[in-house]
Amino acid sequence: MQTAAALTMVRDDTFFLAHWLRHYGGLFGRENCFVVNHGRGDAVAELAQGCNVIGIPGDPHRNFDMKRWRMLNNFVMGLRCYYDHVIVGDVDELVVLDPAAGVDLPDWLRTVPANRVLTPLGLEVIHRTDCEPEPITDRVLGPRRHVRPAPHYSKPCVVSVGTKIARGGHFTQYDKLHTPEHLYLLHLKFCDQSAYSEAMDRRNAMTVQTGASVKDASIGRHWFTEARGDDADLFAAFQTLDMQHGFDPAPLRRQMHLTWRARGNTGYWQFDRPELKTQYRLPERFCGLV
Repeated sequence: MQTAAALTMVRDDTFFLAHWLRHYGGLFGRENCFVVNHGRGDAVAELAQGCNVIGIPGDPHRNFDMKRWRMLNNFVMGLRCYYDHVIVGDVDELVVLDPAAGVDLPDWLRTVPANRVLTPLGLEVIHRTDCEPEPITDRVLGPRRHVRPAPHYSKPCVVSVGTKIARGGHFTQYDKLHTPEHLYLLHLKFCDQSAYSEAMDRRNAMTVQTGASVKDASIGRHWFTEARGDDADLFAAFQTLDMQHGFDPAPLRRQMHLTWRARGNTGYWQFDRPELKTQYRLPERFCGLV
């Protein structure tokens, strides 16, 4: 069995795909990366050369997210026949291991017992436009050093057991919570204001093509123009988040465990996901990690 595979689905988001490929391709080899090319875009196929690129039709659909996760669930379960661990998530989400662990992610995963789901702590990389003027060229961490805790992105995304993943990847039907000390999920959506605006323009255009409204579509609310707001105001608001001294996310993990419970009668399990108004500056050791 191979140690790990990485799986994502993407449509035209080449800025984020380039970082996804550099990260997982560098760690696991492109031959162990699986890219679902929604719409069979030429730019995605060219960028992902050497990976396992799976082209699918790109017709707009009001139940897009539901269909997407039904398919990704089946891909994950199939890949588990050949890999010890499968990392699955959106193209702007990267699972990383704190360099303080002393090993890289593949070597660390070799020590993790099988038949479990790992939930990295979610950290949202934010572009502090007031103090981070440099553009992102190759690496994200370096030009960007600020993160905000994002319980919504503490996703159960490293899978080595048969389970079902909920739409959006936020919950599974695995009833134990494993939150390893050094494991993080970095959400890159807000890592660069220009890249954010370009991605949102594309997503807004796609939702218009479905003919559906926010209320009657299985698509994230944030994909709709009416829920977007002003991009400059959104990024300026990051400056007001309460800066934390040092970098000690252990209390965030403890809170996840304290609130761990069944998600009603759905078969899924969850923890509380409050909106936190805090931020951290990442230590120097993270620079260049992604």
